[in-house]
Parts: sequence; structure tokens; C-alpha cells
Amino acid sequence: MNRHKILMQTVIISALILLPSLMMAISQATLLFLSIEPGARANGMGRAYSAVAEDAYAGWWNPGALAFNRGAQFAANHTPWFQGGGLGIDDMYYLYLAANQYFDGVGNLGFNVVWMDMGTQQKTDEFGNDLGEFHSFEVAGAVSYGYDLLPKKLGLGANFKIIYSYLAPGTGLTDSEGKAFSFAFDAGAKYKDFFVDGLDASMVMQNMGPRVTYVDEEQADPMPMTFRMGFAYKAMDIPMNKAVLSVEASKILANEDSFLERLITGWIPIDEMIYGTGIEYTYLDMISLRGGYFYDKAGEITGPSFGVGFQFYFQNKYKIMADFAMIEAGNLGSDHKYFSLGAEF
Repeated sequence: MNRHKILMQTVIISALILLPSLMMAISQATLLFLSIEPGARANGMGRAYSAVAEDAYAGWWNPGALAFNRGAQFAANHTPWFQGGGLGIDDMYYLYLAANQYFDGVGNLGFNVVWMDMGTQQKTDEFGNDLGEFHSFEVAGAVSYGYDLLPKKLGLGANFKIIYSYLAPGTGLTDSEGKAFSFAFDAGAKYKDFFVDGLDASMVMQNMGPRVTYVDEEQADPMPMTFRMGFAYKAMDIPMNKAVLSVEASKILANEDSFLERLITGWIPIDEMIYGTGIEYTYLDMISLRGGYFYDKAGEITGPSFGVGFQFYFQNKYKIMADFAMIEAGNLGSDHKYFSLGAEF
């Protein structure tokens, strides 16, 4: 009897599609969609963004950066996932939605939703008989809070997220559905003017949560707990011209050890560290040109990124942003394309 055959096939296919794009060689982690970086601006800068974040994407990249956001902010990102890469994938996409609002004396409160849609697939039994179609998806909803512990200097923040994953249905009375429900925390900090005027530093820990079970508790896998550290420097900041340089290093701490043990053992092997660097030039606060370079030796994903952004101001109060970026996707398809919108007031 080939128990859970359809579920296992779905998991394997999903891993083959997602794993290389998430810049990691570690196969133990699950819920890998949590590690997909949102935002055309961030991806255009080589995914070196946790120290740059100053928009509604800060809730994902670094909740500590939310502490310095004032007013209200909104963001939306859409990414066709591996579409057009010759893999026959035409209905897979990634979606990010977020908003945050500053409250005087309280801090910044926000939320974000991540949706990974893996499209429609055929369901068959162990004999290859067609049982119809099913839809696979994963979703995470997070609430965020950021507070400037040291005004205009040190911001601290955290996320609490609820996660649901639905990979495949059961195929009979003896087969369980491939679904999982879990939760996780993020924590982040951003320090402005870090020893040097114009230099910001960040440190973030993402996806801290329990092991995740789909079918068998004995085969539960860890979440993609990720450490990030970055720096951003304002190389130019005058009315007509602005330029920001950024660098970032990250590591997914995933193995079979317990949560606390992974904080130490998860760093091995160290050559699975991922690096990104980026630059953004903005002219007249209207148009931004971005470039970067992404290096992931273990995941065999190395290459440049490009991006462009437009900003529109209304009544000196409302700001609308539209951004586009392309970044290397590895051996499984064409470059990833990110389309983002944002608003501030």
C-alpha cells in the first residue's frame, strides 16, 4: 500500500520548486514560503534591506524599523513565481499585503499577510486514476509592533504570526490531508547613526516557532528560523540627489536539533551564509534607480538585481509609490519579477 503517495509527491515537488529560490541548501525546514523576501525595492537592492526598511515592508524585514515610521503606510506586492521559465508553471504566485499606523506615545502598530499560491494540480490515487483537481496554498498573517526605545536612535519590534499550509487533500479513508497549522514570532532592532552619521544597523530573528507536522508527528520539521544582520549608509542626502548603500548577511538555522540548540548548531555549515549588497539612487524624490548583487554559494544562486521606482506626491501630504525589480532565480526558471505599490500619509 502506498500510503500518502499524493501528499509526498506534492511536498517533494513544492520543495524542488521553492528550495533553490529561497537560497538555502538545508532540506530539513518546512513552510519555506515564510523566507520569500517581499518588495520590489528590497529585491532591486539585492535583498539587503533590513537596515533600509522605512516603509510598510518593514513589518516583514525588520519590525524594529517600524518604530521610526510615522503616519500611516500601506504596501502590496505581487510576484509571478517561476512563470515563464520553461517549467510549465503558469498559475503560481506570491502576494504580500501590509499596513501600519503610528500612535503618539504608543508606537507603531501594523499587520501583514503573506499568501503563497501553488496553483491547481491533478489528484490521483495510487493506481494513477484521476480523482479531480485540488488547490495548494500557504498563508501567514502577522501583527506587528515597533517602539523607539531611544528616540530617533534605537527601535525595537516584534511580530506574532499565524500560519496555515494546505498542500494536498487525502485520497481515501486512510489518508490524512497534507495541511498544517502553526505560529511563530519575529524580533528585530534597528539602530540609527551607528557610530557614524548616516549609518544604520539592523539585527533580526525571524520565524521562531515550534516544529511543524503535516501527517506524522515523528516526522515534524523545523520552521525556517532566519537570522539577518545588515547595514545601510546614506552616501548622499541633498534635496535633488539621494543615494543609499546597503549590505546584508543572513542564515537559515534549520536542523534536527531543538529550538534553543539551533541557535548554536544552526550556524553549521557556515558556508550556507547568504550575502546581498545594494545601492539606490533617487533623483528629485521622484524616480529611483536600484541595483544589487546576491550571493548564495550553497543554493547556487548568484547574480545581479535591478529595479526602478517612482514616487508621486499630492498636496505635500500623500505619497504614492510604484516599484519594479528583477533578481536572479537560480537554475529553475527565469529571473523573479516583483511588482509593488505603496502609499504613505
